[in-house]
Amino acid sequence: MKTLKFIKKDKGQFTATLRKNVNDYFVEKGISSKGNSKMLFKSIVMLSAYIAPFILMLSIPFSGWVIFPLSVLMGCGMAGIGMSIMHDAVHGSFSKKGWLNKLFGSTMYFIGGNPFTWKIQHNILHHTYTNVDGFDEDIEPKGSLRLSKQTPLKKVHRFQYIYAFFLYCFLTLSRTVSEFFRLIKYNKSGITRQQGTTPAKQMTKLVLTKVVYLFIIIGMPMIFSGFSWWLTLLGFLVMHAIAGLSMSLVFQMAHLVEIAEQPVPDAEGVINNEWAIHELETTANFSRKNRFLGWLIGGLNYQIEHHLFPNICHVHYSAISPIVERTTKEFGLRYNENRTFFGAVGSHVRLLRALGK
Repeated sequence: MKTLKFIKKDKGQFTATLRKNVNDYFVEKGISSKGNSKMLFKSIVMLSAYIAPFILMLSIPFSGWVIFPLSVLMGCGMAGIGMSIMHDAVHGSFSKKGWLNKLFGSTMYFIGGNPFTWKIQHNILHHTYTNVDGFDEDIEPKGSLRLSKQTPLKKVHRFQYIYAFFLYCFLTLSRTVSEFFRLIKYNKSGITRQQGTTPAKQMTKLVLTKVVYLFIIIGMPMIFSGFSWWLTLLGFLVMHAIAGLSMSLVFQMAHLVEIAEQPVPDAEGVINNEWAIHELETTANFSRKNRFLGWLIGGLNYQIEHHLFPNICHVHYSAISPIVERTTKEFGLRYNENRTFFGAVGSHVRLLRALGK
């Protein structure tokens, strides 16, 4: 596997000062940086939004169009599990107890994903090498999408700012298949063994959990619900489309906007920056004042805080955000932010258009 290094170019001890300032907040408040009762309540809500419609589907003889509102609600719950529960748990920020993080991280199986491949792709590669082509898999070519300035340009990319949002609907659905290819890649590169496990064990677990997921989410409604097989499949696609589009938009607004940089390492594989400052330059917040949106998407509108402190539960991001912003500006560094969600979407569209030219 290729390696990438960051140099120690900490402007006036920015990283140490920032960590101290944020840590002082929790000490002064006498609270844990992990999840609390608010996090538990949100988890119950998100899991219920996903599981309750499914139980209704199996227990009440619905038929016809009723499957679509149930599927939409499941899709919202699915996105909520991915962004609010699983995301924090796999980062180890859901709880101080490791077994609880592992338990709630396993909710990713509920939505057809795999915590192991997610941890490597997201926690290790994306969070360490954010927006660096060839290292951050989030900006690698996806079908007919060009998300990096270093990716070869094709004629079809000219229209990607138009068709991208349709493709985003397939994020979670395509992941059910792409995780096999990711795991094969991780097995060959040696990352799997570096995580203290074996390729055979993880591949077996991946196959079994996918089979169980598909049987439960598609097979059981076909057997026990009043919906026909084709309506069941349509409902399955609607659920994934809602979840895929929601999660794609949130993740893209954080790094694929005009103010987020895409640094290129030198010939020796070195990024000419301190890691924390690199995260500031490649990440952007959006719509920080919209509390409902922040609650709904697991605090991922505070992406700067999340990338600098992934071990802190997202329920604290709104509180530490002013501390991070103030410290950043005190050191003469840029705090990337789009004021509104639609402002971030507009910036993403303009970037897609620029990358397509």
